[in-house]
Amino acid sequence: MSGTEGFETEGFETESFEGADGAEELDGADGAEGLDGAEGLDGAEGTAGTGETAGTAGTGETAGTAGTGETAGTGETAGTAGTAGTGETAGTERHDEPEGTNRADRADRAEGPDGAKGADGTQGTGGSGGPGSGSGSGVGGPGRAPRVPPPRVSVEDSGRPLPDLGPLPLVLEHRVLKSLLGAWALAACSPEETAAVEEHLGDCGPCAEEALRLRDAVGLLHPAESLDLDPALRTRVLEVCLDRRPPRIPVPEWAAAYDAETARLDALLQDIGDAEWHAPVRLRWFDGQRPASRRTTVAGVIAHLLTVDGLVAVALGLDDPLAGTPAGPGTPTARTEAYWQAAHFPPTRSVRGPWREQSHSLVRTVSFAGGGSGKLPVPYGGFELSLRDSMLDRAFECWVHADDIADAVDYPYDPPAPRHLHTMIDLAARVLPVSLAERRRAGLAAPPRRTRHLVPAGAPGRSLRLEIEGLGGGEWLIPLDSPAATGSAAHEVAHVALDGVEFCRLAAGHVSPEEAAAGQDGDREAIRDVLLAAASLSRM
Repeated sequence: MSGTEGFETEGFETESFEGADGAEELDGADGAEGLDGAEGLDGAEGTAGTGETAGTAGTGETAGTAGTGETAGTGETAGTAGTAGTGETAGTERHDEPEGTNRADRADRAEGPDGAKGADGTQGTGGSGGPGSGSGSGVGGPGRAPRVPPPRVSVEDSGRPLPDLGPLPLVLEHRVLKSLLGAWALAACSPEETAAVEEHLGDCGPCAEEALRLRDAVGLLHPAESLDLDPALRTRVLEVCLDRRPPRIPVPEWAAAYDAETARLDALLQDIGDAEWHAPVRLRWFDGQRPASRRTTVAGVIAHLLTVDGLVAVALGLDDPLAGTPAGPGTPTARTEAYWQAAHFPPTRSVRGPWREQSHSLVRTVSFAGGGSGKLPVPYGGFELSLRDSMLDRAFECWVHADDIADAVDYPYDPPAPRHLHTMIDLAARVLPVSLAERRRAGLAAPPRRTRHLVPAGAPGRSLRLEIEGLGGGEWLIPLDSPAATGSAAHEVAHVALDGVEFCRLAAGHVSPEEAAAGQDGDREAIRDVLLAAASLSRM
């Protein structure tokens, strides 16, 4: 049947098998049988048995076929034109035979199966190529059939590792990215979220502006400087306000220092904690011959100021904080001890309220009373001062004890304003002759060596020049022979120079006369008596 044209068998449904993987070879050399008696779809009997039917000798495999072979599910040849009509896929090679072996060499050895039923019910003839088998020389000729390359293997099936493509960028909605701006400003986003937000900021102007505002706000949360307020801030603000707009009822000049120092101390007390109110404080003074001290607490110091300020309050007709308490003699020390002993428990921070209210009442009362009230006497037990000097005295003691409290709680505290410090030094310089005379009467100071009697009141006498340097500085001539005498430069016998704050510490009893850093020139005995008289101005 060489050169015959294959016929189309109706009713057959052919399916090509890829020769490399799915074709099944029926080895004719080993006498493999074909699919005998396979029944087609329409009951037609095949004309040629399959197997490794080679067609006529020398046909080989039909060139140009892509692995067509057995019909799907029938075991019969498709009978299509150009196919080998064999049960073996065209172009396939036996794996157990050397490459290049011709299918025709095996054709004589292969025995087709007899009696295979085709699709039309006809009996097939054994050994023939079968009708429509396309056997003969074929297109490929007797030579070797071309190889069909196998399909490419996927990289997933090769077993080799897949390439690392890196993490995929986050794809977030605009509302999600906008909600992440706060966390991004605080550096609280994950690396992926940070990358997504920063990429979004390059494309979205409103979000970029919002991110900039949030970054500036975060910078304010971490200031480089301390948040502690300057204790003198309130005083400076009040001074500026009063300079620009005088109060409707002005505070007398001699009461301004007390108003400022109580305000500074109140600001200090507001900043300290509950436990610091019980911090130990040692009150120090000079009792005339030697240093003295008394141990108390921060709350105890405020109670001391409350009771001594009460002397001024009583003189102005205000309530006495010791009302109903047997105070004994009206001295500052006796009043303080009476208050401490009357309390069932040690003073606490609750004492701040009465002290603060009393200080406000004093300033308000002297402001309404006017400048003429400055001459009102205020008794201190063994001596008395005018209201003008008493308010300066209370301002001085308020500053001194505020400095004691600041040292106890480790808080910075500055000296008073220079103009207030000057008035305090002036008060101490004016009462120095009285203190010196009292020491002479007590036998604690040497009598004048060059005079046998006191100088008449108003007459010039021996004098000591007191020079105060620095803040609140100035010069004062201190009469040495009599409190009623006047200082005279012509009768100057000694010269002492001290820093303003150092002189106040001496007058408060915080520095002994021997330790005071004072420049001295002239009569050493007079200098010593004046320094001791300055230290004797102190009290608890």
